[in-house]
Amino acid sequence: MSNWLTPAFWQDIIANIIKWAIAAIPGILLILLLVFIFFKIVNALVKRIKPLILARMKSGSKLDSSEIEKRAETLIGIILATIKITVWLIAGMLLLRKLGIDIAPLIAGAGIVGLALGFGAQELVRDFITGFFMLLENQVRAGDVAIVNGTGGLVEQVGLRTIVLRDLSGVVHVFQNGKINTLSNMTKEWSAMVFDIGVAYKEDTDKVADIMMQVAEEMRADDNFASNIIAPMEIFGVDSFGDSAVVVKARLKTKPIQQWAVGREYRRRLKKAFDAQNIEIPFPHRTVYWGEAVKPLEVMTMAENKSM
Repeated sequence: MSNWLTPAFWQDIIANIIKWAIAAIPGILLILLLVFIFFKIVNALVKRIKPLILARMKSGSKLDSSEIEKRAETLIGIILATIKITVWLIAGMLLLRKLGIDIAPLIAGAGIVGLALGFGAQELVRDFITGFFMLLENQVRAGDVAIVNGTGGLVEQVGLRTIVLRDLSGVVHVFQNGKINTLSNMTKEWSAMVFDIGVAYKEDTDKVADIMMQVAEEMRADDNFASNIIAPMEIFGVDSFGDSAVVVKARLKTKPIQQWAVGREYRRRLKKAFDAQNIEIPFPHRTVYWGEAVKPLEVMTMAENKSM
């Protein structure tokens, strides 16, 4: 304790700190500078290589350009994340070595921990394996609209461990890849809006189908919607006989994620066309029958009964 209070003791400590700083800080700064330069080079390469990757993926592919871009963005994001994790692990070990920490026990300990995790964290391994094959098979990409385990929404992120969805209300849902039982991609390559149009029983269904086709063709000729509709409307015909309507089923193929906008506009135009042609769109009716007035109960006296 008495040595700590002497000026010589603190002079030695300060001298050692300065000596260590002169020896270690340049190396630490050099490592951080190299990491910074490496990431700059990687980002520059990605910007140059991305158009080449897109051109290679588009050649000989029937997919829409936006679909190919979404797939490329997802794959590039996964590759960049893997590179960043690897580089920072290596840089971290080099920094610890510059700080005078022996990293050999850490590496040995990491091996033991990794072995323990291999046995204990089976769910994590399953998530990574499932995520890898989902990306490899191009099942879903960032920007798709999908239904995962019964929950639908816009895919904001696809990783090796989780998928992140945001539903129409803005709620974010996170699913582990290993626990995904059902995955329905609503916007892969192309989408479609299916219409179940109910008309009154008195209407001519052939005329109704002609009007539906005419409205669809008018939309295809409209510059605001022509690029989003990729095929003529398919009229499947009379699909069912409802309680108050004959249901005619049809389908419009659209570009991915455009089916809802096209569907809303088509229904708006079809309602106007039906009104112009006096086509009745039925709705549930309820008839109230009052019946006859209930007669009051007649009570006869004993005398009246004998007189009769």
